[in-house]
Amino acid sequence: MPRQTINTAGAPQPIGPYVQAVRAGDLLFISGQLPLDPTTGTLVRAGIRAQTRRVIENLRAILEAAGGNLGSLVKVSVYVKVMDDFTQVNEVYAELLGANPPARMASESSRLPKDAQVAMDAVAYLGS
Repeated sequence: MPRQTINTAGAPQPIGPYVQAVRAGDLLFISGQLPLDPTTGTLVRAGIRAQTRRVIENLRAILEAAGGNLGSLVKVSVYVKVMDDFTQVNEVYAELLGANPPARMASESSRLPKDAQVAMDAVAYLGS
């Protein structure tokens, strides 16, 4: 099965030796996304809600570059710095991912890259 690298200016460029996403057949594997502004590469510092929104917007940009959308997501992993913030993360997540969300796991991470409060990676199905 051929492997295709996905890269878009609509999401932050990788800050290490990885790519934004890899498509393998009908599956898209999206690397961990931080709440980085794709234009400046700087961390959004406006709180957990704004950071969660930015992460999901970054996921959306990558999905769209690959021909999908947020409805294409089948699995999302959520990492939060402080689990007490998870209610706020959930509220933004539910708002943006609608009534039919993907499978998900959540974990507290004591330290995320760039001291972000939240990060997510995902798998999407891009078949018909």
